[in-house]
Amino acid sequence: MDSYEETKIKTANTYNAAAELFDHPANTFWNRFGNSTVERLQLLPGEYVLDVCSGTGASALPAAIKVGPHGKVVAADLAAKLLAEAKIKAETKNLKNIEFRVGDMLSLDYADASFDAVICVFGIFFVPDMAAAVTELWRKVRPGGRLAITTWGENLFEPANSLFWQAVRDERPDLYKGFNPWDRISTPENLGEMLAEAGIHQVEIVTEHALHPLNTPDDWWMLVLGSGYRGTLDQLDPIQLQRVKQSNLSQLQTKSITGIDANVIYAITNKPLS
Repeated sequence: MDSYEETKIKTANTYNAAAELFDHPANTFWNRFGNSTVERLQLLPGEYVLDVCSGTGASALPAAIKVGPHGKVVAADLAAKLLAEAKIKAETKNLKNIEFRVGDMLSLDYADASFDAVICVFGIFFVPDMAAAVTELWRKVRPGGRLAITTWGENLFEPANSLFWQAVRDERPDLYKGFNPWDRISTPENLGEMLAEAGIHQVEIVTEHALHPLNTPDDWWMLVLGSGYRGTLDQLDPIQLQRVKQSNLSQLQTKSITGIDANVIYAITNKPLS
């Protein structure tokens, strides 16, 4: 099994495990930045949209509302449990113009120029060769259509993030991560260079400096359990997990941390008509 196949399996397992708490009230950032991405795309009624790494629909559902009953959204993700949650929300909103597909964004069988817009929010960095992935997504955009890539900026979830990884390192040094996949494109310059490698040179890149509130230390733990951190936690035994939690949350309380950085970078590009 190659490294990308292993990455896909790990990612799917992590986010399937996190699905139950993905939409916890402490984790409003998914919807916040998904909605913001869709607003920047200025979707029109009747348009066809592909949303990859859809999660529970933070960008796919507002996109479906924007394009209306004569448009369509295809929402794809590796994690079936996340899409199941998205489907429930779509049914609650009576959205009938959205299709859910469990699958890899690099192997969706759509023809060239199939979509008016393609969206990838907080997902492109999971692919080892990001430029190749963007090239594949760009191929699916029709002339005159748009591609939106949203990624995390620098200092994600600090200062709570560093305190979390210190607690993990104290308990299981082998699980400590000094580098995250999104770090590769966490500046406008690095994101622009990656897109240029994919052949995209005319792109609007906007940085949003944001703060995500933590009403209590427990809000941070709900974020940890309902996000990619879950993959690390699931490798701890119950006693280790409890010690990591106690250490992490006690540090948050001692330092009176009530907010964490949630900086975001948006990239929107239009495909030339010819």
